[in-house]
Amino acid sequence: MRRFSFHLFKNSRTISSRATAKPVGRVPGSAARLAACALLTGFLIALLPATSTAFAANTPARPAASSPPNDSQISAAIRTKLAKSKIGADGFKFRVEKGVVTWEGHTEVPQHKGAATRMARAAGAVQVINNIEVGAAGKAKASAQLHHATVASQ
Repeated sequence: MRRFSFHLFKNSRTISSRATAKPVGRVPGSAARLAACALLTGFLIALLPATSTAFAANTPARPAASSPPNDSQISAAIRTKLAKSKIGADGFKFRVEKGVVTWEGHTEVPQHKGAATRMARAAGAVQVINNIEVGAAGKAKASAQLHHATVASQ
């Protein structure tokens, strides 16, 4: 068997061991590993702004977080989205006051109620009050599509 040693730090004692392998040489200490990790982390952080702005051309411009959209901007955005959406045919009415969107109306499709809420949030609403009523036929259809769990008796 051969004897070899590892030099952990400069000016430190040599630790000897018996093994069948050839001498490997100097093993980097924890200080070297820490320095390498810090260098790699700094490099990755330096790349973050460059990679996040690469996708800025593909995303729509949003107002700054410090200045939320005003009521007329929210209302215009909802009207635009409503004109392009399937839920526009339901004839929902909405009003915007101090960033709070209130929906009124009636539908036979339960998913349209949720779509209206999501639409208002996407337009910049601070809060959404959804008073849209789902008709009995819509509730029955949605209930029929649910798979109810059954418990077998033992």
